[in-house]
Amino acid sequence: MRSRIRWILPVLAVAAVAAAAAATAASSTRTDASTATPIKHVVVIFQENVSFDHYFGTYPDATNPPGEPAFHAAPDTPSVNGLQGALLTENPNSSNPQRLDRSQALTCDQNHGYTAEQKAFDMGAMDKFIPYTDVESCSPPDTTAPGLVMDYYDGNTVTGLWNYAQNFAMSDNSYSDTFGPSTPGALNVTVSNTYGAICGPSSAVINAAPCTASPGATPPTPQAPTGTGTVYSDGDPNYDICSSTQDGKTAAQTIQMGGQNIGDLLNNKDITWGWFQGGFASPNYVSGKPSTDDLSAVCTASHTNVGGAVQKDYNPHHEPFQYFASTANPTHVPPTSIAKIGEQDQANHQYDLRDFWAAADNGNMPAVSYLKAADYQDGHAGYSDPLDEQTWLVDTINRLEKLPTWNSTAVVILYDDSDGWYDHQMGPVLMQSQTPLDALTGTGQCGSNPAKVPTGDGAVPEQGRCGPGQRQPLLVISPYSKRNFVDGTLTTQASVVRFIEDNWLGDERIGNGSEDAFAGTLNNMFSFGHPQGPTKLFLDPSTGEPDSGH
Repeated sequence: MRSRIRWILPVLAVAAVAAAAAATAASSTRTDASTATPIKHVVVIFQENVSFDHYFGTYPDATNPPGEPAFHAAPDTPSVNGLQGALLTENPNSSNPQRLDRSQALTCDQNHGYTAEQKAFDMGAMDKFIPYTDVESCSPPDTTAPGLVMDYYDGNTVTGLWNYAQNFAMSDNSYSDTFGPSTPGALNVTVSNTYGAICGPSSAVINAAPCTASPGATPPTPQAPTGTGTVYSDGDPNYDICSSTQDGKTAAQTIQMGGQNIGDLLNNKDITWGWFQGGFASPNYVSGKPSTDDLSAVCTASHTNVGGAVQKDYNPHHEPFQYFASTANPTHVPPTSIAKIGEQDQANHQYDLRDFWAAADNGNMPAVSYLKAADYQDGHAGYSDPLDEQTWLVDTINRLEKLPTWNSTAVVILYDDSDGWYDHQMGPVLMQSQTPLDALTGTGQCGSNPAKVPTGDGAVPEQGRCGPGQRQPLLVISPYSKRNFVDGTLTTQASVVRFIEDNWLGDERIGNGSEDAFAGTLNNMFSFGHPQGPTKLFLDPSTGEPDSGH
């Protein structure tokens, strides 16, 4: 049965023309940079800790029990490489995957360490998730179930994401660049590389000495050269005052990165950009009015999730540009004005989410924007959940679709890591590593070739960069997205960096072994010749179902 979807069609009415004219008049004089595609604005929504099978394993078939939001796929909806047949009834793990409903939105955080995830793969058999990544009980108590790590949601809980997949483009062959938790993922979506650490703790970095500078200190000038360490686990950025004031980290527990990131490349070409994160500024901050930002109160804002737990909004190790001297804003100072958001000033391109909307509503949305939800809405099990996540995702995309810039915008939704949740599909071994931390193809092994990545200046180590890691969702929502399309192109987090480089920077690459040099393209999810039919879909943020009220 075809779903009842209300598309919002472009209407050339007098009121719409007047509104567009008013928006143009109110906008800044910022001009669009030349692009290789019709996309003038990319918005990267970077969420937390979901495997592909955890959210899309049974797509497009939802159970549709009474009392839950319904999802009915259109007859021509393509299937995905998901959970079917024996994977559901005779799974090689010691427990079969079970459906979680909306009442089970709150679950424990699973084990998603670099080594644990490799062991769960069991040299490609994909049958050791329960002994190595399963976490069934936690405090406060959430959903508990035997073999919880195997379980999944369907279109009655992650309804919004399933509706976006139904009407835009998604991938069922996209992966994290390496195994492990948030910090490596955040680096890979902005640098395509976890190599180059100048210093950091052995619990998160191999081949680097501990840092000595106080967290939040002013970065050195000029920027320190690339280091020899590789980040494989979580550690707070050294160039962030919240690393010490919020998390209580000492210098030796933080990380500094060297070399270039995508922000440096964009700066070199005067392309506007920014990282916008919930909780980056103080709770009373008003964008465009720097005097309202109490710098003594940054890092302290919090919200309550659907389960009633209070969670601080800002997480330092989710902010990748704070690891680099060149792009850090250590004390979270605000932009000097709304007009300067996206341009170089004291904020150094690091902002609160409120700054993104201030710029977008003022007509000067940056060309490249990374959006990071406050913790309680980022989807991370243990303190967030798919319902809080859906509220934020849908509110964000509904609002973007109402902007005059929507006709040249692409939204990319992807995740930093899998949280260790079960996924049945192993990717090819492209990055090989041989350290005591590795276990993908044997003890101390991730592949067997010499661990070097060729670069323009020789080679850099792959050690501690085993990957790709686990498979995760990736969606592209845009007027230029292919419709109801499932892409099988092999992509990773680094594919986002490649898209930015190809669209704005003439195919320039970061170098130093960064994986943008060989990452798969996102272009197969687009139809750049012309928009394919209706271009907007408004959803209800609570249910994720199509909303006729917009």
